[in-house]
Amino acid sequence: MTEVVHDLASRHPHADLGSLPEAIRIRAERALRTGERIDRLIPPVLLDSPISLVGFWWGTAVGWLWGSLWSTGRVERRAGLWVFRGLPHWAFPRGGVCVGGCFLTGDTPPGEAVLRHEAVHKAQWRRYGFLMPLLYLLAGRDATRNRFEIAAGLVAGNYVRRPR
Repeated sequence: MTEVVHDLASRHPHADLGSLPEAIRIRAERALRTGERIDRLIPPVLLDSPISLVGFWWGTAVGWLWGSLWSTGRVERRAGLWVFRGLPHWAFPRGGVCVGGCFLTGDTPPGEAVLRHEAVHKAQWRRYGFLMPLLYLLAGRDATRNRFEIAAGLVAGNYVRRPR
């Protein structure tokens, strides 16, 4: 079983499974394995393809539009993302949201760990394109069971406390 967990961790290096409390780690591993099974059901032409690239650019355009409409802070390029700050709290969930290549957030400048987490979401958008919103919705709002949040890193995304 340890070999299976190690293989899972190697396929999702940002997940940092070893730093999670055991109960959360078990749920996270289950969610990642379920996500991999779902991916095998998706036609390969839709993943990491010209079609998914169009979906990524569509997501980025939506992110730019939403960020441009509501951002009152700086717009900057960090960690390969367009970061829109100063959005009202109702305009994004949790601490922020990645839409395509854009990270939309409030007034607080995001730290490096959060930007690494959001850069993984950008890569997910690139892989899944138009499917990303639907797959994310199906993964659920509980970050400790959402394969996209787990793969991006629960600690880096501030969903789980950093280990001491």
